[in-house]
Amino acid sequence: MNIQFEELKMYTKFDDLAEDLLNLAKEILPEQLFYLSVINESEQLIIKLSDEQTRMPVAEGMVIDLNYSLCQRIDFQTKQPLVYEDVTKEPGLDGMKELLEQANVRSYLGIPISLTNGEKFGTLCAINDEASLFESKSIELLQRIVRLFSYYLELERFVWRDTLTDLYNRRYLMNRFDTQPHEAGALFFLDLDGFKKINDVYGHDAGDTVLQEVARRLQSLIAGRTSVCAVRLGGDEFVLHFACCDSQETLVRQADEILSCLSKWDAYDLTASIGIVSYTAAKETSLKNLLRQADIALYEAKSSGKNRYKWFNAQQET
Repeated sequence: MNIQFEELKMYTKFDDLAEDLLNLAKEILPEQLFYLSVINESEQLIIKLSDEQTRMPVAEGMVIDLNYSLCQRIDFQTKQPLVYEDVTKEPGLDGMKELLEQANVRSYLGIPISLTNGEKFGTLCAINDEASLFESKSIELLQRIVRLFSYYLELERFVWRDTLTDLYNRRYLMNRFDTQPHEAGALFFLDLDGFKKINDVYGHDAGDTVLQEVARRLQSLIAGRTSVCAVRLGGDEFVLHFACCDSQETLVRQADEILSCLSKWDAYDLTASIGIVSYTAAKETSLKNLLRQADIALYEAKSSGKNRYKWFNAQQET
């Protein structure tokens, strides 16, 4: 998901506020079944329902292919609700009517939920097994409470995200690692070669733009991999955390891709160096110690000529 479901679990009082959102929605339209969902480009995840018993087969934790969801038709650019008071009478739903009939869905109201930066979050939806009348006043009230909910999401996001690059921050990395203490994985500790010169010669605005572009490239490299997260520790230091048992060959290939990706700049002489440390599930360790070891490997990479990666080994500590 755009905002990964695992991240939502860390949000303070998220469950309580999501439940409050649904309760308020039920006060506005008591006859409707409401659900809260998160959406990416291909799937929709139902994370909260207003009612447990229903003739419509919707359940918390259900993942729906967006090709078979009415929510795909919501325009997140205009942030306008999608309203079908009687799906059997809608001329543009010919390909969906059979699926909706099987699901006992006769009416639908979808309210888009976006962050203030325009990023898509998901939807607040109302469905019913009978035709419904959705008054404009009721829709406007639902849009207001959705707007308040999106402000809450934005505040929580700032806790776990770096404000400049929108990558995860050190706090998120610590929480992620602490909740997976017995899993095998690896850390890539990245540092930009020549970044200080960019700040000195071109100014800090140019430096900030470079950091944002580095973040974008890192995100592109790990897109679709929920086991990998990109973190900005501060300055021009970044970390990739692989919370999985990737082979050394896979990690080497990933490191080569990163070095290649971060060495291509039209206006700047800029590359990256990487220190890599891997760990096993059997060996108890701490994030602090792993970052220290990865930093040692990073220093070795820079000392060896930069624009390369080095693996940490125990001999480097002696």
